[in-house]
Amino acid sequence: MNMTEWKKEIINTAARFTESSADNFISDSSAITPKLAGLRIFQEPLIAYGSADDPLFSRLKDENIIGRHFILPDEWLHGAKTVISFFLPFTEQIRKSNKMNFSWPSDEWLHGRIEGQVFVNRLANHIRGMLIKAGYQSLVPSVDSRFTASTGDPSKSAYKQTGAGVPPFSSNWSERHAAFICGLGTFGLSKGLITGKGIAGRFGSIITELQLEPDQRNYSVIYEYCTMCGACVKNCPAGAISLEKGKDHYLCSKFLDRTMEEHHPRYGCGKCQVGVPCENRIPVKKNL
Repeated sequence: MNMTEWKKEIINTAARFTESSADNFISDSSAITPKLAGLRIFQEPLIAYGSADDPLFSRLKDENIIGRHFILPDEWLHGAKTVISFFLPFTEQIRKSNKMNFSWPSDEWLHGRIEGQVFVNRLANHIRGMLIKAGYQSLVPSVDSRFTASTGDPSKSAYKQTGAGVPPFSSNWSERHAAFICGLGTFGLSKGLITGKGIAGRFGSIITELQLEPDQRNYSVIYEYCTMCGACVKNCPAGAISLEKGKDHYLCSKFLDRTMEEHHPRYGCGKCQVGVPCENRIPVKKNL
């Protein structure tokens, strides 16, 4: 297959897997309440392709963006040529449920956050397996043994004192930044990524030695799709977002810890992703 055929095959494979996989539906055994059994988690994914040697990946090592702990595509996989990024939008049922009460996550949203992430990983590994079978070494950073993410009190961070490891609220691979580089969308005030199908959903990626033509980024500014309307500020039950300072990851994390205490092993919130103009589309900016 040529590059164009490969890109179409990956898109079609991802769409079929999302449509038919039992993992994209809440099982009887995992449902928080019986009425949620059979709930579909994600709609059809958006997929974009980026060059593994895009200079923007190197820029992520800047301490003011992610930091030196960020691992480049060719450091994850020697000979990497392409980064495949995908966005899985939540179904309307999951999004609608989380707008019923803006002080606490809905059961549907909790499933989307936890069982949804399981499906993200399985979709990524499904695409990886297809590429490997075709003879192209491929890797999913988020499930690789080298992947590391960190949370916690920034003032007590060993990284701040020693420069070792990963700083709080960071990781050595960022799905959102990879999606930005591949052309899926731009960041919002809440630090989520606004795609053509909105902000409410989950991201995944695969690094492969298969050479594919990078998609064009239809934007040039990191917050280009965000109108800075402040809707996510009003929705946040943790008071973790402001127009002046953006998102306070520590306050957000403390609230997520509270949801974990009540719903262990599940947790979540997502109020900044629903009831906002960018929930399921790119918002229209008003002319001043």
